[in-house]
Amino acid sequence: MSGHSKWHNIRLKKGKADAQRGQLFTKISKEIIVAARSGLPDPEANFRLKMAVARAREANMPMDTIKRAIARAGGEGKGDSYEEIRYEGYGPHGIAAIVDAVTDNRNRTASEMRFLFSRHGGNLGETGCVAWLFEERGIITIPTQGIDQQQLLDSAIVEGVIDVQLAADSADIITEPKALSTVRGHVERDLLARLRKSVSSSGLVLQAKAETQVDPAAAPAVLAFLDALEDHDDVTHVYSNAEIADAVLEALA
Repeated sequence: MSGHSKWHNIRLKKGKADAQRGQLFTKISKEIIVAARSGLPDPEANFRLKMAVARAREANMPMDTIKRAIARAGGEGKGDSYEEIRYEGYGPHGIAAIVDAVTDNRNRTASEMRFLFSRHGGNLGETGCVAWLFEERGIITIPTQGIDQQQLLDSAIVEGVIDVQLAADSADIITEPKALSTVRGHVERDLLARLRKSVSSSGLVLQAKAETQVDPAAAPAVLAFLDALEDHDDVTHVYSNAEIADAVLEALA
């Protein structure tokens, strides 16, 4: 998992992202609208929508809010003008970044992305300029407190699983994109249900093929850049190849 993902999780645990919950709900609502428009408005018949709804539930979004977002995709209210855009470029200290956004004004968002990259010492590039540094993966994050490590590995290592990354109190199960839903269902039934635990988060992500180690002195600038991107109202996901030591992240949180 990238340094920024770990940084985001640390901030959540320390309560420093609570003020952004309303903004998060707005972003997830946009994802649900776009996902519902890409196929049927039924999560069981639309994988993208199923993943968007799962993310909403994991963020404790009220079911009424989820249903309203799906309804908006069908033309009830605003939402018809939303479109997905991906931006790529380099940030401070040469780290690569990919930004996914959902916007109702392509020109405005592009201009603001260009400004953020430039302001933090980077530059927004052309489509494909850093995409080759990443590959799509499924990721399932589960809590590990009270779970025997061997028991976890026995349950998680099934067809479609690429890697299992263990942390202090959680584990990331990395999968082939098409295996994400199947593996999640297996882990929930075979392991978590018996222990009365649930998946912390899951979804499709872009994972760096090779991470760029960030010097501790450069970490504040890199994290400020990535946080600025993530805090933008139109941005739904930020991916980077930055790798920052856990001790440095904890010290900066």
